[in-house]
Amino acid sequence: MTKLSVNINKIATLRNARGANNPDVLRTALDCEMFGAEGITVHPRPDERHIRYQDVRDIRSHITTELNIEGNPIPSYIDLVLEVRPTQVTLVPDAADQLTSNHGWDTVANRTFLTDTVARFREAGIRTSIFVDADPAMVAGARECGADRVELYTEPYASGYAADREAAIAPFVAAAEEARRQGLGLNAGHDLSLQNLHYFHRCIPWVDEVSIGHALICDAIYMGLRETVRMYKEELSN
Repeated sequence: MTKLSVNINKIATLRNARGANNPDVLRTALDCEMFGAEGITVHPRPDERHIRYQDVRDIRSHITTELNIEGNPIPSYIDLVLEVRPTQVTLVPDAADQLTSNHGWDTVANRTFLTDTVARFREAGIRTSIFVDADPAMVAGARECGADRVELYTEPYASGYAADREAAIAPFVAAAEEARRQGLGLNAGHDLSLQNLHYFHRCIPWVDEVSIGHALICDAIYMGLRETVRMYKEELSN
């Protein structure tokens, strides 16, 4: 069964716009759990423009499902992860001022750095995933770095889906098959939506987890969070 991990960064963005605690990030995480999500994803950035480090601590101490902390492994991020000890850490090569993630790691060029970082997290008992493009060589490189999983950066699939979904999914199937050959767990995320999730899952049914934030929160504005979580889970079960 493919798990749904809800990324709640956009809830924090809305809260931060007014400086108070509405909407409540922690309550949203707990509600997502109650409505059926199997995990919560957060992506704290150094400027804390959405999820704050304290949010991560609060969420970790209250949720009962899996917590996935995404981010660029700068020293403050590494310290936070080792303090909080989530179920999973996902390493993402974000610049400090980057609007959103837009590429995966070059796991060959950055092998030494990633190997050392992965080892620190694995020693702490934290499952480690590396964010990669849909390139079998980068997937194999993640295995060489000692990762437990890879997360495929799915924006190219999402952007190409409407024009030619078979062509859009092809490199992701190849990368997913390489992950399976390498004995790696498989996650996916970025711009997955109710429009394209079902086909992605149909072509790659062995994906362990999808992390979905922006599209899901946008859908929830119109349909409500409970119904939206239910609909995304339905796309993963059909």
